[in-house]
Amino acid sequence: MTPERFVYLADVYGADLRRWPAAERATAQALLDNGNVHARVALQQARWLDSQLDSHQVAFPDPALVRQIRQSAPRSFWSRYANWLSPAGLVGAGIAGIVTGMLVASMSVPLPMLSSDVLPSVFDQGDAEVVFSVNAEETEQ
Repeated sequence: MTPERFVYLADVYGADLRRWPAAERATAQALLDNGNVHARVALQQARWLDSQLDSHQVAFPDPALVRQIRQSAPRSFWSRYANWLSPAGLVGAGIAGIVTGMLVASMSVPLPMLSSDVLPSVFDQGDAEVVFSVNAEETEQ
């Protein structure tokens, strides 16, 4: 390992060699054991940076500032009309379901037998041969 590589790894992974890639640890330790000045300086700088980063405390934001930011944010269309749009959508979906159910039920139940010329249900396939034979005669001409 070169001293330049050691400096790079110390910048990336810090002073703790246990955080370094496993393939690099033994050669880095050997470079330190040999007393390389560049490696020791890089390790000291990495230790200083690690201690600075470890001691940093994040300050919590002021609740009044958070409230002010929330109130100043523009309201979207959906947030403005969310109180009445949601119930209206549920009612609309319910009505659409009822209408669809009535339509399917009316199409699947045969008409009452008032005369012999009553049309069959849309889902009734009893006269499919007649329909196909009529279409076949039309295509032959």
